[in-house]
Amino acid sequence: MKTVKVNIVTPDGPVYESDVEMVSTKAQSGELGILPGHIPMVAPLEIGAVRLKRDGGTDYVAVSGGFLEVRPEQVTILAQAAEPADQIDIERAKEAKQRAEKNLQAKQDNIDFKRAELALKRAMNRIDVHENKR
Repeated sequence: MKTVKVNIVTPDGPVYESDVEMVSTKAQSGELGILPGHIPMVAPLEIGAVRLKRDGGTDYVAVSGGFLEVRPEQVTILAQAAEPADQIDIERAKEAKQRAEKNLQAKQDNIDFKRAELALKRAMNRIDVHENKR
């Protein structure tokens, strides 16, 4: 079966590198499915999961936004933050979720609600990816 090389990179360095049969992720324009030989494109990503099908299984990586670059033989994801499902510290993610929910409920003048909303989305994404990595 044909494959495409995938690299997921953050400012801290590479997070994932493998040859995969299909990449699925959520761009700002909607859900994307990328197969080998896909036409070149660049798309901004939403906070969400990247699903990478390979060898009869699926790898999951939680990304916190970024950009996707597709070339016929390679897919590169430049993410602000990314974690493979098996490396997510689930307790830390749950604590971050609780903190964000508390900040959103506080309704204090010194709370940046947009920032708290994004923190909540990132935490929920990490929890979802960790729990659905099967």
